[in-house]
Amino acid sequence: MKKLARYALIVLVVAGLLFLRTGYLVVRPGSALDLSTLVSVESVTGEEDEGSFYLVTVVQKEATPLQLLQAIIDSDVDLRHKSRYMPPGLNKEEYREIMKQWMIESQTLAKVIALRKKGYEVPVKSDGIKVVKIEEDSPAKGILQPGDVIVAVDGKEVYLVEELIEEVGARSAGSPVTLTVRRDSEIKELTVNTVTHLQQPDKAGIRAYVQTLNWQPVLPLEIDIQVGKITGPSAGLMFVLEILNQLDEKDLTFGHKIAGTGTINLEEEVGPIGGVRQKVRAAEEAGAEYFLVPEKNYEEAKNNARAVTVVAVRTLDEALHFLEGLSGSSN
Repeated sequence: MKKLARYALIVLVVAGLLFLRTGYLVVRPGSALDLSTLVSVESVTGEEDEGSFYLVTVVQKEATPLQLLQAIIDSDVDLRHKSRYMPPGLNKEEYREIMKQWMIESQTLAKVIALRKKGYEVPVKSDGIKVVKIEEDSPAKGILQPGDVIVAVDGKEVYLVEELIEEVGARSAGSPVTLTVRRDSEIKELTVNTVTHLQQPDKAGIRAYVQTLNWQPVLPLEIDIQVGKITGPSAGLMFVLEILNQLDEKDLTFGHKIAGTGTINLEEEVGPIGGVRQKVRAAEEAGAEYFLVPEKNYEEAKNNARAVTVVAVRTLDEALHFLEGLSGSSN
């Protein structure tokens, strides 16, 4: 009987280590995917390029006790409390849906930017930016309401989530921001004091989850992007580069393997992202020679690079200028 009890205890301990949830997320390197296999541009049938652009990912999973212990000793894995990613009251499905919408918006934005860069006219409209969820510690609590539609920041019209994030983040945390909001049929001017952005502490934010309503660009060419279950906005820069590469007669990689990350807005500015340390490792595991990162992520990326050359970029033009410099060093 004692022997049976010992076995039962062992089973319970093992099950606890394998299946109990700790309230923490493990953030580890994901994969690096060749964008030429994910992106296709209408009527482009040029020769296959020798080099490649890569999208890099991280994997976030709620940690079991065993995974938590593994993360503590693995220098490539970070631990994050779940509350840093999902505010109270927002379940995993809701959070994932928001991230999915951000990925869709990132793709659409990349198409617009790339086509405009090649001289196409691409008008853009939306119905504004919908407030989905307001965090408990948000300074907008009691001012904004779920369902509000933000149409301007300090009097400047905004159509996309990225534009809202950039406009609010451009000030120092603690500074007020005036939001023009459509609530039902009424237009309101609401002032909110900003705080530090939850995932980007060097930027200001209002700690609310938002999504663009009815993105409506008119595209002159059909561009298809298939990324499976990958979510979030951080592949924007690399989508643009891959689309441009397919539209351009020359190979913009000049025969090199180039990974990268970073959001991008309509002004072609490259914005910071999370999980850069893990993305560096994913790029290196894929054999990338260069890793393009937003300027604000450069130091962390460079300090954690072992075999890849890290390149900081603030704008799309800076990324293209760097690539042009590779023309004399192709393999």
